[in-house]
Amino acid sequence: MLTFKLALKNLLGAGLRTWLNVAVLSFAFVLIIFYNGMIDGWNEQARRDTIEWDVGQGQLWHTDYDPYDPFTLQEAHGMAPAEAGLMPVLIVQATIYPEGRMMPVRLKGIPARQQTLALPTEALVPAGDETRIILGKRMAKSAGLAEGDRVLLRWRDQHGTFDAREVVIAQVFDTNVPNVDAGQVWIDLAVLQEMTGMPGEATMLVADQTYAGSAPEGWAFQTQDQLLTEIDTVIQSKKVGGSITYLMLLLIALLAIFDTQVLSIFRRQREIGTYIALGMTRREVIALFTVEGGANSLLAMAVGAVYGIPLMAWLAQAGIPMPAATDNVGLAVAEKIFPVYGLGLVLGTVALVTVAATIVSYMPARKIAYLRPTDALKGKIL
Repeated sequence: MLTFKLALKNLLGAGLRTWLNVAVLSFAFVLIIFYNGMIDGWNEQARRDTIEWDVGQGQLWHTDYDPYDPFTLQEAHGMAPAEAGLMPVLIVQATIYPEGRMMPVRLKGIPARQQTLALPTEALVPAGDETRIILGKRMAKSAGLAEGDRVLLRWRDQHGTFDAREVVIAQVFDTNVPNVDAGQVWIDLAVLQEMTGMPGEATMLVADQTYAGSAPEGWAFQTQDQLLTEIDTVIQSKKVGGSITYLMLLLIALLAIFDTQVLSIFRRQREIGTYIALGMTRREVIALFTVEGGANSLLAMAVGAVYGIPLMAWLAQAGIPMPAATDNVGLAVAEKIFPVYGLGLVLGTVALVTVAATIVSYMPARKIAYLRPTDALKGKIL
């Protein structure tokens, strides 16, 4: 306890030099927590929205289905298993012609009264003789379509025969998940099965929380983790990329502490000799200078808490607005990201900064072990 008090007194007595080191270190401390909190918040939001709008509690895929290969869609369908907790989705390749332009799309049939996904499929309930479809905001924007517009839709049935009809845009929904929006057109499952001559067939089935079965023959079950792999990969790459920035800032702060310790030991040799002459062992003197340098991290946390806690609390409530260009990144990105500051993140950052500051303080202090008290009292250079 005496060592810590003496170290803190010496540290505060250094004046401006100490506060410059503390300012840089506190900024690195706050930046690490802020950036990782923002990435964790994005991760939670992206996973939650993707589960609600797209993947559900997992999916059963027809064995011929490959979401990255549109040429597989012609054969990737079969009779949907009659099991509870599974919602069938039929996918075919199609083309729409807004204002005479040709746009290839994936036409997806989904039950109009489903409750598994957040898609507003109630708008697909048939009304008279018109065929209804729904689009996401990105798809509607790229096609130049709005609610109530009519557009020509062309598709191929299971025999490869082309057919076409006019459809009406029943609703344009707003979602952050591009997998159900960009290049996607949604239609009532029963209508699409009748249009393609595939009664009772599906390309994939989305599971809800009540599903507890296994994959029947001809189908492969995809877990949530498998379906969210792309999001996890991008999040990890963002964390790695961001760590380079804040680690460089942290290294600058640590270098300043290291230089300060070297200079301090050089200028305070008589003080060191006095400590040893008064009975302190070399180990205790080394500990004193190590604690003195490491205390920079404690002061940095205190200073960082003064401006960091109000700032990050406000951002957690108000959110961080994202630019419009994020609509085209191919991942679920909300208009605002709300950072998440977990206890593990804060404690991990505290441990990182404290341990790093202590190590760089100990490195120059080791030279004290080779110092003779008589030389120190005379002020000789180490």
